[in-house]
Amino acid sequence: MDRILFVDDDGNLLASYQRQWRQRFAVDTAQSGPQGLEKIGQNGPYSVVISDYRMPGMDGVQFLAQVREKSPDTVRILLTGYADLETAIGAVNEGNIFRLLTKPCPADVLGSALEAGVRQYRLVLAERELLDKTLRGSLKVLSEILSLLNPEAFGRASRITRYTSQIAAEMGIQEMWQIETAAMLSQIGCIILPEEILRKVCEGAKLTADETEIYQMHPSLASDLISKIPRMEEVARAIAYQEKHFDGSGTPQDGCSGEEIPLGSRILKVCLDFDVLLGTGLSKGRALSQLRQRRGWYDPKILDALEKVIGLEAKYEVRSVRIHELRERMILAEDVRNLRGILIITKGQEVTRPLLAHLRNFAYRGVVQEPIRVIVPLESHQGSP
Repeated sequence: MDRILFVDDDGNLLASYQRQWRQRFAVDTAQSGPQGLEKIGQNGPYSVVISDYRMPGMDGVQFLAQVREKSPDTVRILLTGYADLETAIGAVNEGNIFRLLTKPCPADVLGSALEAGVRQYRLVLAERELLDKTLRGSLKVLSEILSLLNPEAFGRASRITRYTSQIAAEMGIQEMWQIETAAMLSQIGCIILPEEILRKVCEGAKLTADETEIYQMHPSLASDLISKIPRMEEVARAIAYQEKHFDGSGTPQDGCSGEEIPLGSRILKVCLDFDVLLGTGLSKGRALSQLRQRRGWYDPKILDALEKVIGLEAKYEVRSVRIHELRERMILAEDVRNLRGILIITKGQEVTRPLLAHLRNFAYRGVVQEPIRVIVPLESHQGSP
């Protein structure tokens, strides 16, 4: 049953709404804007929220504006008297309110508005589900293109995605999909880079001035590409600022610094540089120590989160296995190459179902070097005796 929230300071009117509509909808009521917001926090989301305009403290327009922030998909309807009509119409135009109804409102008019609101809510959810499926498909294609055209860049993206996800979870970030997506697509601009430049970056080798200039182009190229996909504006911005330092140095060279830099970018910068240091052979503890020595480069809260993530990582052992012995969650401890020595998959990637299928296909054709060394997680430190 679709859920409706009525908000009005008149308790008798709310009681009549309960009696009138409880057979058609799951009805909740609130006698003030703050109480209504509390109900949304506890019981939301609602399909429709309908509010009186003239209420003490927080009026209906102010209340519905906050509803839009807390529950953007919820359809909002405003009830107003004729004396407030002109003011309310202006507020409706500014606040994107679905319907404006005048009081007293006949039951059939109110019923029609509620039904229309429910239909609109269902339509919004259906469109979002369709968009989500389209979006996931587009991202999967982009990721697969990167793995085919530039295994080095794909390997780097896979490694940093693992750390960005763990850091975001440790920090309690709600929109984790944006952080994870930004990480996975952060290296898509590397398709244009010569392999030698990216290899030097991953190994921590020094770039020439010309190589640095070429390398610094890849975040903006990736951002421009990703920004053309619906709902990916924030992801694109995070990718654009992935080489920006917390103190405002780095690229792009603008006035952005500190918490003005997108949170996803700040996490990406830590993970990218951490990955480079690990590529030079440093332990995770020493790599983190070096990051802390770079004054002003990183958000301290993210470094603290990374330290906790490292402390909770699973114990592991290194084994040599053949392709048919590979299992999900193992991590490649060395590059995988074909019999001619051409790189197929870079080390550091977690074995997933698609990657496993990819490798088994090579093994079936007998064109991959075996055995390969892998890191096998054993148990987590967390909760161990």
